[in-house]
Amino acid sequence: MEVFEKINYLISEKNLSKKEFADKFLSLNPRLRTTGEAPSYSSIYGYLSGRREIKIELIPYIAEALNVKEQELFNFDLEYSTEFNIRYSKDAREIIELLQYAPKNMIEHIKATLQKFKKSYEDGVKEPTSS
Repeated sequence: MEVFEKINYLISEKNLSKKEFADKFLSLNPRLRTTGEAPSYSSIYGYLSGRREIKIELIPYIAEALNVKEQELFNFDLEYSTEFNIRYSKDAREIIELLQYAPKNMIEHIKATLQKFKKSYEDGVKEPTSS
């Protein structure tokens, strides 16, 4: 998975159009080292289509425009796993972020429940019911 594909995924996940993303990105006043100027809309669309290489100095601005950490642009594990339904990726990331606030007994309950779902899945039941 390429970084431009992850950026497009995050744009879609946040219900932004590419134009809205470009406007938000440009409002942060990014500057290219080579020219000292902001990228043009056509350059931004080139980045998003994969036709142009994304300049490293633009990564912080892209992350800020998407309201994510820079590292999120390079993390492909959960969102793009072919074993998981892509529609769950946002929910899964939100759950992972919230787990730090859960008491130990809740973590144990979640773990036990997920292990039951895993066993059902491995036994051939694709959509187990929760209990």
